[in-house]
Amino acid sequence: MGLRSPAHLTPYSDGMDFLERALIVLHFIGLASLLGGFLVQIKVTPRVVNNAMVHGIITQLVTGVLLVGIAESGDAPVDHAKVGVKLAVAVVVAVLVFANRKRDVLTTGAWALIGGLTIADIVVAVYWR
Repeated sequence: MGLRSPAHLTPYSDGMDFLERALIVLHFIGLASLLGGFLVQIKVTPRVVNNAMVHGIITQLVTGVLLVGIAESGDAPVDHAKVGVKLAVAVVVAVLVFANRKRDVLTTGAWALIGGLTIADIVVAVYWR
């Protein structure tokens, strides 16, 4: 029926494996927060940088850096070009979020750039192999 064998029920091979998976979950939660904070404002005016976007980008940056650190400590090669592109995009999003978080109104261009770059970062993560 497509179910995996009971071998998948064994404990994690080590603490680092568990930590890496926990960081991936937190990375996805940060992504959901950032993208969700953007998407809920599609039909809303005025648009603002909300707390979901602020906390989402912080979570994305922190967990992303920690995940790269864990990957560097392993035996598999790390694609530094991909990591660099993803980090650069995330830093630009962070600058946009923090530069606009105190403003009463977020311009449509800044709002679209935050969302567009967030989606671009997802595309890089998924399609860059």
